[in-house]
Amino acid sequence: MTTTTDPGVRARRIVLHLVSVAVGALIVVPVLFGVLGGFKDNGQLSTNPLGWPDPWVPGNYTGILTSEVFWRQLGNSVLIAVTSTVIVVGSAAMAAFVLARYAFRGRELLATLFAMGLMFPFAVAILPLFVLLRGMGLLDNPLGVILPQAAFGLPVTIIILRQFFRTIPGEVEEAAVIDGCGPFGFFWRILLPMARPALATVSVLAIVSSWNNFMLPLVVFTDQGWWTLPVGVQAFQGQYADDTARVLAYVVLSMVPALGFYAVAERQLIGGLAGSVKG
Repeated sequence: MTTTTDPGVRARRIVLHLVSVAVGALIVVPVLFGVLGGFKDNGQLSTNPLGWPDPWVPGNYTGILTSEVFWRQLGNSVLIAVTSTVIVVGSAAMAAFVLARYAFRGRELLATLFAMGLMFPFAVAILPLFVLLRGMGLLDNPLGVILPQAAFGLPVTIIILRQFFRTIPGEVEEAAVIDGCGPFGFFWRILLPMARPALATVSVLAIVSSWNNFMLPLVVFTDQGWWTLPVGVQAFQGQYADDTARVLAYVVLSMVPALGFYAVAERQLIGGLAGSVKG
């Protein structure tokens, strides 16, 4: 085993480490500022915005955690995110299976149409989408957010799953057919279990995307009882515009579930993306 002593290689490594530290600081420092800011009062934020709280003010967090409104918005976000993810992953898995394992006329054209969906900005569709949902009676209905989110999540989900499904050797499918396994049986019993990393990847992406969605719930829900956390954060900021510390605490608490879920699923996310790119 040899070690690299080339000064040029060592310099590149140092530069890469410095860039990584700088990028990490750009992400961590604002989050740390928000967490510590939630333990301060407004006076401390004015005189000592970057220092440690002195004294610590946990009342900002405990006041929110004991609020019924926060937990209702959290429940709404969980319901919408989980339901959207189940619909988009289930639908995309079946579509990706057909596009990856069967040859038929127009297959590549259909795959290209799904890829073109990645270039369609969500903001452009918000007005016609609002008119459509109003005509269908889905305003102030969670389905008015769940179904459009699932639809807009299909392109990227299908692309990732299709690439992963194409890496499954054909011999596996042939062996399953010999054992009497039909197309659906192969898809359900063999392909999906083998595609767990990819399924975990697209599930994480769908959940985080739904969790951070602000515009669609804002447009669909006029009933405050259905507000999600992003909309609740905006309303809370307007209500407590003069209490920056409490607003920071609310923002931090609204991020915790998504950050926790991402931290738990990080390995599956990276593995799934690596597998889809490799395919």
